[in-house]
Amino acid sequence: MATTAKILVIKLGALGDIVQAMGSAAAIRDFHRDAQITLLTTRPYADLLRRAPYFDEVWVDDRPGWRDPAGIVRLARRLRGGRFDRVYDLSTRQRSALYFWLMRRPGFKFRGPEWSGIVRGASHRQPDTQERRRMHTLDREADQLRWADIPGPVPPPDMSWAPADVSRFALPEDYVLLVPGGAPHRPEKRWPLDRFIALAQRIAAAGSTPIVIGGPSERELGETITSAVLEARDLTGRTEFGDIVALGRAARRAIGNDTGPMHLAVVGGAPATVLYSVASDPALTAPRGRDVVILRRNNLADLSVDEVAATLGMEP
Repeated sequence: MATTAKILVIKLGALGDIVQAMGSAAAIRDFHRDAQITLLTTRPYADLLRRAPYFDEVWVDDRPGWRDPAGIVRLARRLRGGRFDRVYDLSTRQRSALYFWLMRRPGFKFRGPEWSGIVRGASHRQPDTQERRRMHTLDREADQLRWADIPGPVPPPDMSWAPADVSRFALPEDYVLLVPGGAPHRPEKRWPLDRFIALAQRIAAAGSTPIVIGGPSERELGETITSAVLEARDLTGRTEFGDIVALGRAARRAIGNDTGPMHLAVVGGAPATVLYSVASDPALTAPRGRDVVILRRNNLADLSVDEVAATLGMEP
């Protein structure tokens, strides 16, 4: 009787990275239809990804550091104990390269599973060239899978399995999602809050409802906008990942900074306007969807409300 192949997919990183990897995950699942596929990811995304149809099991990587040698030993034992036949390193970072070596077994030719990634010694190595580094995330992962004999085409990210029931929010029929937050240590990636307030006022004047979303640490942003614009709704700190996918499905548009919830809204189907500063490059990371407008300024304070409002296609 044939033994079922065991596959490990490694995907660490931020929320946007996770969302954009779902097309690659679908391609891996299709290529290894009868395999046992395990995902290694970080704790914030484990519950969401356990619902995905691409993985049979989800492991949490607690990311032990060099000051936790016992944790590294435990992780190495678990990775080796999985006895994986092939690993797809979709993170392709120094940390996941470390796992390549943690999974080597002493012996003839320092044995280990087949490996798709950029680490030297990988059986299916994607060359880490300047051309690769200039690729958009989706194109780079598709190219990586081709080096691993998965011919493609790799489908776009699909999270149709993810939407939650958002009826508890009693949503209006016509609304625009606003995403004014982002990584707290990257303030240069945020459009000024007073511009979001002015935009929310225009949305309300045109007869639509501005709905502000964000994490618990961004509640002050939501409170500030809704205090200034009484028609606005504040859902900051109240939405799970699946809620944002569902909110994107019915939104007139989503407008926000370069941050993970915008990726969720786009994959849910929302037309989107994404605001970029010099701190990140949309050619490498921007969400792709049926109607995604990228507005970029070196300093986001130089981006006017008029320019952003124009993407709404609404008349006050």
